[in-house]
Amino acid sequence: MTPGRKFRDVLAAKGLVEAMASHSPLSAMLAAEAGFDAIWASGFELSAMYGVPDVSIVSMTQHLDMTRAMADRSGLPVVADIDTGFGNAIDVLFAIEQYERAGAAAIVMEDKSFPKVTSLIAGGRQDMVRIEEFQGKIEAARSARRDADLVIVARTEALIAGLGQDEALKRARAYEAAGADMILVHSKQKTPDEIEAFVRAWDGKAPIALVPTAYPQMTVARVRELKKVGLLIWGNHAIRASVGAMRATFAQIRKDGGIHGVESSIATVEDVFDLQGMPAVKDNEKRFLR
Repeated sequence: MTPGRKFRDVLAAKGLVEAMASHSPLSAMLAAEAGFDAIWASGFELSAMYGVPDVSIVSMTQHLDMTRAMADRSGLPVVADIDTGFGNAIDVLFAIEQYERAGAAAIVMEDKSFPKVTSLIAGGRQDMVRIEEFQGKIEAARSARRDADLVIVARTEALIAGLGQDEALKRARAYEAAGADMILVHSKQKTPDEIEAFVRAWDGKAPIALVPTAYPQMTVARVRELKKVGLLIWGNHAIRASVGAMRATFAQIRKDGGIHGVESSIATVEDVFDLQGMPAVKDNEKRFLR
């Protein structure tokens, strides 16, 4: 079964795919352990892991390698956040080929200009490409995929850019007409009102994808009530949790002048060994090392 087929089967069975953001194979494995349906190979999280701004600095090769590793180690369908497609439609042709080979189940591509600026930053530049140009990118993605089940998600940033509901709906309809399998709409409002208004007004057949980072009141139950949402992405919580946990642990060690104060609150070495698969290594050593 291909990754795209696996994603579509989960959607058909559950009506909603829940994806947790990840930035490494380990975080993807922990998301799988927690019971999420899919992995969001987040460009923001990977940028943060490298310690650089989310402004198209991380290369396709860096993101692609991590996507491949997360798909391999988690066993879950991976939704690859490929930002603007790394350039124009010609670049998209190459990117889709590479991400499909890497085991991605879906790709998400947004209609901002390259290089992009992360969506939720206050006062950030949010330049949009023309509708026709982005339609060409979607058509290129459809042309490049070898597996018809690879899910192509078109992300409109019209609400992020302050262009309003009419422009967001206009773009979403155009992207569906160009062949997008799903439409992702994003908002930086602090309540779900803007997004819920969009979903209720949506008259297309393509399911909607949401990333409720800015409006945490949007629960799974509330999303299901909207009925038109097929993908829910918890967009940056892995990296934020990691930053908080590491800061607290490092500060405690500095304060205590040793590690005795943190041992009871962090994962054991044995827990990490289990995640790494060390018990299987020991078994295999007994079987094969002579």
